[in-house]
Amino acid sequence: MTYSSQEVALLINISQQATGCQLRHPQTMAECDWDTVTVLRKKGPSSAQAKSKQAVAAAQRRGEEVETTKKWAAGQNKQHTVTKNTAKLDRETEELHHQRVTLDVAKVIQKGRQDKGMTQKDLATKINEKPQVIADYESGKAIPNNHIMGKIERVIGLKLRGKEFGQPLEPKTKKK
Repeated sequence: MTYSSQEVALLINISQQATGCQLRHPQTMAECDWDTVTVLRKKGPSSAQAKSKQAVAAAQRRGEEVETTKKWAAGQNKQHTVTKNTAKLDRETEELHHQRVTLDVAKVIQKGRQDKGMTQKDLATKINEKPQVIADYESGKAIPNNHIMGKIERVIGLKLRGKEFGQPLEPKTKKK
């Protein structure tokens, strides 16, 4: 098979790119190492692979220098450690919790709602709250909110706060 001079030049250029051998003179082709192949863009191990136990052990077997450091309490939830403040809190006698709606208030809300013939959902809709809010107030689990209690008072027509607790709510007179 015979090649033209252009084809030979193209083949030499391709082989030079593949092997990394740069030829200036066609006579020195014998000096190139044609068995060596240079691979470009070979990825090294990712950071997770380089940190694995297998990678560290392999590097140590090869005699490479390996630096390992252990971070103290890294990635651990250490909020439950015993400190001076923990003992101080344990000795504290005052109970730290939110006040809940009393059962008296819960019963008045439930009685007023039933007297008006409303369900918990109806009452919640009228005061623009979720039905779960009314359920929490009637079961005594809710944390009192004056804004919500005021809306409930207006709808059921009974006082939920103050001296006249449980009494009918007087209609507001219009100021002139």
